[in-house]
Amino acid sequence: MATQQSVLIIVLMGWGAWGQTLPNSVLDTRLTVHTLVREDVFAGFMANDRELLARGERTLQRLLLERPQDKADIVAWQGWASLARAVLAHEANEDAESAELYQRAKMDYAEATRLTPNSETVAIIIGGSYAALADRLPSEYRRAAWDEAYVKYRKVWENEGPAIDSLPLHIKGELLSGLAQTAQRTGRDAEELADLNLIIEKMPGTPYAARAETWKRAPQIASRTAIICQTCHEPRRLAALTAELKK
Repeated sequence: MATQQSVLIIVLMGWGAWGQTLPNSVLDTRLTVHTLVREDVFAGFMANDRELLARGERTLQRLLLERPQDKADIVAWQGWASLARAVLAHEANEDAESAELYQRAKMDYAEATRLTPNSETVAIIIGGSYAALADRLPSEYRRAAWDEAYVKYRKVWENEGPAIDSLPLHIKGELLSGLAQTAQRTGRDAEELADLNLIIEKMPGTPYAARAETWKRAPQIASRTAIICQTCHEPRRLAALTAELKK
């Protein structure tokens, strides 16, 4: 069973990567739910690729049958897929469909949380999805989405904060920048400043620290830019992991 820290790595390392080919054979049980679906789900909102998003959704349906023990994580990912579809529908002026998909995402998140109330993994998925997509949702949903992202990132921080120095750069950056961004978007100025200072202290000389310094110098740009996803992580992509397992 993966540790909480390894799950954090598996989920967040997917930022910026998409479009991998899923094997047609039985899904390799050595690959987590997160590894198998994240790139297709991310493609849905990062590249506006509904075809890859649909492929990710089909994989999730398949995983529900193959891995019932992972139902909470799978349902949370289904929520992320629905949230991505809500954004795409909104941007296509399909308002009724967008509203329906947003409510479906909320229901999936509630069900995943009900299944595993204390799951850090579910919190990562929910918080990350809202942080990634809140600003692209219809305006009436944005504050609630950012509020929920804030709560989930703080929950993860409660568990991971004591070990922050041992986390890989990318995971440390994604977590701390998520804290800063959700604090900023929910009007918690003091917390935002503390989080930005922590980024600068813990990751000097990195793209995360550079962006945090920019935020501090020009706070007016913070509402238009993000710190999240400032580094690459090719080794954790599905194709690379699948090839490694075949050796």
